[in-house]
Amino acid sequence: MTDSPSPNPSESLLHHHHPHEANSLHPHVHSEESLRQIVNQLSRIEGHVRGIKGMVQQSTPCPDVLIQLAAVRGAIDRVSRIILDEHLTECIGRAAREGNIEEELDQLKAALDRFLPLAKKKSKSKKEG
Repeated sequence: MTDSPSPNPSESLLHHHHPHEANSLHPHVHSEESLRQIVNQLSRIEGHVRGIKGMVQQSTPCPDVLIQLAAVRGAIDRVSRIILDEHLTECIGRAAREGNIEEELDQLKAALDRFLPLAKKKSKSKKEG
């Protein structure tokens, strides 16, 4: 991740590029508060997963492990929601202003298809049935 200063210093935004997204239309911009919140939540999730790994290694009963896995899933859902909300307000808004909304929506749809693969399969089966 590469950070570079904001074009307008008074905006207090961080720009970072996702090198794995070679076809990305723009650098992703997150507020400092949002970026800190996302990183903190991911750090907590990382620690929680390490704890679950220890539980498995210590032969903790499966129901207890499953409860902790459900907690991690909930935490991932919450951080995903923060990222999605910010993408909708920042990236989609910027794309609309710059006139490339279709491309941005296509990228969002592709990301959601990967993020929510079961929902996509269910919607296909509903259309078929």
